[in-house]
Amino acid sequence: NEYWAFKATPKGEVKLAMYRKRAAAPKAGEKPLPVLLMVHGSSNSSMSSFNLATPGKGEYSLMNTFAKLGYDCWTLDHENYGRSTQTDGNSDIASGVEDLKAAVEVIAKETGQAKVHMFGESSGAIRAGAYAQAAPARVDRLVLGAFTYKGENSPTLTERAKQLDYYRTHNRRPRDRAMVRSIFTRDKAGTTDPSIADFLADQELKFGDQVPTGTYLDMTSKLPLVDPKKVPGPVLLIRGEYDGIATMNDLMDFYSQLPSGDKQFVVLPGIAHNLILSTNRELFWHAMHAFLAMPKSIVS
Repeated sequence: NEYWAFKATPKGEVKLAMYRKRAAAPKAGEKPLPVLLMVHGSSNSSMSSFNLATPGKGEYSLMNTFAKLGYDCWTLDHENYGRSTQTDGNSDIASGVEDLKAAVEVIAKETGQAKVHMFGESSGAIRAGAYAQAAPARVDRLVLGAFTYKGENSPTLTERAKQLDYYRTHNRRPRDRAMVRSIFTRDKAGTTDPSIADFLADQELKFGDQVPTGTYLDMTSKLPLVDPKKVPGPVLLIRGEYDGIATMNDLMDFYSQLPSGDKQFVVLPGIAHNLILSTNRELFWHAMHAFLAMPKSIVS
């Protein structure tokens, strides 16, 4: 199903495309399913990130997988991505938080549930963490995948920062087929099936060969953007062992400051930056589902 959220900005209303998937249509009187909102990253929109069709290559759709596991799955295209409104902004993390505020209101109206589980990957994890900091009462269990805290000694961000002047002076950056392919080999070749990159590029290039610079600017010049002490709920911090976006020390620093005793830090073998489209993605599915389906604590 498709929906629209509406975000008010000083320059006018922004329409945000939203998508929903569950195993069966809602029925009157049935117990609500747990809601899982998925937050995309810097280079790709929501449906190619979380609902990619790969005929003959197996299941790569996170929405399909978690719908089958019993979740009411939602996602959205952030401003300037996918089918959402194109503006002259750069779609930074702060803008993404406002997008999520609008999206969660739509979900509450459609499902009757005021709180959602939330998963974000890469800069999507920073968006999700920043939203959980701004609106903690609206987030149930939070999953931060391929997250970056302060970014200190990050190989990826050190290289990316060489273009910092460009990000400061341009609101768009090139995102062509070669760039999409590079996502699959950036940290460790052999952790993904390179042929999946073309399925992804085929979907994304329909929306053009440029994407916003805002999250790249934020991640190379404004970290940290999430204060772990202000994220009070349960958190799963999850990464691939070869991910170059953050060091283990950086993530352990974040993890150690999270106030909830209901927290996990998981490192998955044979995975680099991209958890969702990795060859070992089933390890990720297992870890996230186990965390989201955790029984309620009796003693606190």
